[in-house]
Amino acid sequence: MVNKPDKNEARLRRHRRVRGKISGTAERPRLDVFRSAKHIYAQIIDDVAGVTLVSASSMDKDFEGAGGNIEAATQVGKKIAEKALAKGISEVVFDRGGFVYHGRVKAVAEGAREGGLKL
Repeated sequence: MVNKPDKNEARLRRHRRVRGKISGTAERPRLDVFRSAKHIYAQIIDDVAGVTLVSASSMDKDFEGAGGNIEAATQVGKKIAEKALAKGISEVVFDRGGFVYHGRVKAVAEGAREGGLKL
């Protein structure tokens, strides 16, 4: 029997490797992205204090449209940028969460930039 490699396990391994190099501070928190098959989630985290400062996702009540496409990811990026700027956060470090910087993950980053965040 052939053992099929676990994609999520490989993603988590990549994520741990990335997290060893980047960390969010109070001055420059971390913008973390998680992508599932149907939805996309983003949160801004201060790793020093261990708190989530701002979050947005395609599951929010005020979100309109399907959650698993690039347009939705762009909307989530703009929404998190809007919430972050309201809290006084203008600069973040981007954490792709072990996912390839392509498609929906890239769309969240571009949406956040369009919304006024500096990545």
